[in-house]
Amino acid sequence: MACNDAVSGHYINKSLGDDELRAVLSRLENDKDKEVFGLVCKRWLHIQSTERKKLCVRAGPHMLRKIAARFTRLNELDLSQSVSRSFYPGVTDSDLSVIATAFDCLCVLNLQNCKGPSFYPGVTDSDLSVIATAFDCLRVLNLQNCITDNGLAAIGSSLSSLQSLDVSYCRKITDKGLSAVAEGCRDLRTLHLAGCRFVSDPLMKALSKNCHNIEELGLQGCTNITNSGLSVLVEGCRRIKHLDINKCSNIGDIGISSVSEVCSSTLRTLKLLDCYKVGDESIFSLANYCKNLETLVIGGCRNISDESMKSLASASSNSLRKLRMDWCLNITDSSLDCIISKCRKLEVLDIGCCEEVTDAAFQQLGSEDFMLGMKILKVSNCPKITVEGIKKLLKSCEYLEYLDVRSCPLITKAGCDEAGIQFPESCKINFTGRLAEPDVLL
Repeated sequence: MACNDAVSGHYINKSLGDDELRAVLSRLENDKDKEVFGLVCKRWLHIQSTERKKLCVRAGPHMLRKIAARFTRLNELDLSQSVSRSFYPGVTDSDLSVIATAFDCLCVLNLQNCKGPSFYPGVTDSDLSVIATAFDCLRVLNLQNCITDNGLAAIGSSLSSLQSLDVSYCRKITDKGLSAVAEGCRDLRTLHLAGCRFVSDPLMKALSKNCHNIEELGLQGCTNITNSGLSVLVEGCRRIKHLDINKCSNIGDIGISSVSEVCSSTLRTLKLLDCYKVGDESIFSLANYCKNLETLVIGGCRNISDESMKSLASASSNSLRKLRMDWCLNITDSSLDCIISKCRKLEVLDIGCCEEVTDAAFQQLGSEDFMLGMKILKVSNCPKITVEGIKKLLKSCEYLEYLDVRSCPLITKAGCDEAGIQFPESCKINFTGRLAEPDVLL
């Protein structure tokens, strides 16, 4: 049998050329199957290596050269490190020099958290100048937590083809460095600036003037951005699909209304967590203009009331899939009943700490004709919801995967057992806070 296998293997290798073997490899969808393909023989391993496009690795200059020699068509390299656990000495200038000279097909580079420990610099602005100069074809660059304005200036002057940049939590960068990126990288589609506290309205003006193709913008925690900045932004950036302005406490109804009116046909995701100046005017504007909204986060926006949410539910009934509205203290059964009855495609709903919500919000549920596609429901700290409300809910939510009922005094495990409630087999119920929460709406 072994002899026959050897002969058969020899016959396959003689009959199939490299192009045919690459075609076979391309049809393998599972990464494990692709690894097994490379174990057949050295020739198959060589083909598997040269066809590999993505690699996540931690290695020094010597090993990086070997990797470059083996994976000759690599276009995505991930050298990112954990915030809590970096590897000494991290990514160094020698590593980046090797990357700049050896990986000539690279389009995606991830250097997240590669700034190095306090006693070793890790990635520096001068190192990034080497990368920026070497890779004029780089499309995606992740530099979370490891760059200043000088490095941004190098990126802006050399990476004109850049389409995605993440510099979140680079706490020293300012409008000056990011404006250089906006002026030099005019095809930018995605920009993440979470936690960049010095970013303000002048950057919004630079993006509006130069980056008309922006589709995804993350400004979480950029508290210096105001309504004026947001209004100026959308004068030039009219194709925004995903906008995250969580914790931007200086943004209110005027800014949100500008976004909803200008980006009405494109806006899919809007995150407004703890934007306490946002009220009903913003929601009415979204209802009037944004008919394709899929994700809305308004947690902590305490000025939002039932009437505006009813209007939104009617306008987005065919599109809304994820809604976070925890700590919206003016929300009652009236609007929640409207949301549940009209937004049949809703998959994720968070009404935590909405203290006025009762079982009456679920009065339309329970019949076989009324089924929802709800997968995640969070009703923590809702003191007026009881076991009966959950029982009705479950009859219409057969696909539920996670239910959060923490700090609901009228909902306990013993009470659910006594009521004979049958949870879906795959559903995780968080009674006490011991289960990890899904991060789909963070």
